This record gives sequence, structure tokens and C-alpha cells, in this order.
Amino acid sequence: MDRILEKSLLFDFYGELLTQHQKKVYGEYIQNDLSYSELAELLGISRQGVHDLIRRCEKILSDYESRLHLVENFQQVKKTVAAIHSCAREIEDCEDRTLIHEKIAEIAELSSSILEEY
Repeated sequence: MDRILEKSLLFDFYGELLTQHQKKVYGEYIQNDLSYSELAELLGISRQGVHDLIRRCEKILSDYESRLHLVENFQQVKKTVAAIHSCAREIEDCEDRTLIHEKIAEIAELSSSILEEY
């Protein structure tokens, strides 16, 4: 997964578990793509202080993910839904009843895997 997307998803899923200060700084870093220097100037702290805080936040968020796996599960469900969507598109343009039944069975299997997991 793209590192920037991963950081953004971790923040989306677990950002509320950070302190207000951590959430503000890391949010500016992730959502507004501010540099350490820009954040340091904005917050009135050193660039090194921003660097340390960002690294601490990344570790906290990664630790939550390693325990809870919410982002991983979200990505898996997203992948499965995309497969279901693909099957539905194939059915839409198909006149072969055998293929339609196969795709319906595939959709049922994919959706069952989501329901069993959650």
C-alpha cells in the first residue's frame, strides 16, 4: 500500500485516539501536507520537536493497527466488494445463463466471506 495512503488511513481510523495536540499536528502533516518546518513555525516549536512528535504519532497509530487490524480489514472488504462489483458488471452484459449462474454463485461466496468475517 502506498505509504502516504497508509498514513492517511491510519489517521482516519485511529486519529481520535491521539491527544488533541498530537491530532492537530499530525492532522496538519497528513491532511494539509505541511512540512516539518512549516509546522514548527505554525506551532512555535522546533523542527526537531515536530519530527519527534510525528514519529511518535506514527508509532502510536501503527501500534493500534498491529493490535486491531481495522485498516487491514477495511482494505480486504474493499477488495472483496470490488470483486463483487466486477461480477455484477459481467452479469449485466452477459446473455449466457450458465455464466450468469456462475457469477451469482461467486457473488454469494464473496458476500458470505464478508458476512462471516464481520
